[in-house]
Amino acid sequence: MPHLDDDGENDDVVALLRQQHNHIRDLFAEVENATADDRAEAFRRLVRLLAVHETAEEEVVHPSARRLLQDGEQVVDDRLEEERAAKEKLSRLDDMNPDDPGFMPALRELRADVLQHAASEEQYEFPGLREKAGAQQLAMMATAVRAAEAMAPTRPHPGVETAAENVAVGPVAAVIDRTRDAVRKAMGKDS
Repeated sequence: MPHLDDDGENDDVVALLRQQHNHIRDLFAEVENATADDRAEAFRRLVRLLAVHETAEEEVVHPSARRLLQDGEQVVDDRLEEERAAKEKLSRLDDMNPDDPGFMPALRELRADVLQHAASEEQYEFPGLREKAGAQQLAMMATAVRAAEAMAPTRPHPGVETAAENVAVGPVAAVIDRTRDAVRKAMGKDS
């Protein structure tokens, strides 16, 4: 059973990421069920969560899984391929107007891919991390995930799926994305 840190947040990376997977599921449902007027705002929150979540996994979780899991290289390579494909779909969706007739079918396709990816992480990556990493290491990883998310780009960047690529490209992309977010908000186009 995960413990909570002094701020009331999960101090176990596996519990934290499972919690985020549940939030992602909820946001997909919210976007699908939103009225036309609310869909863009709900989708924007989904894009942001997916972007920062995947970046943090790429920077913190996957490198640890490579080292700790017996078949870590293959497990992580499979997850990175899933993430790359999802980022490409998310990027195309991010460029679409939510009122576009192709938006909802593309969103449902992305949802299926993202949920399958989350299930694969929960089946192939998380149990091994929980088994091989001690409570202290899981807590340090949870802290590192939150720090990575605070600095992560808020938009998908297909082709940037490794820790090294995120370190090289991430800070610049994050500044650009966060500036774009602020401008969109100021223009009343998004929350």
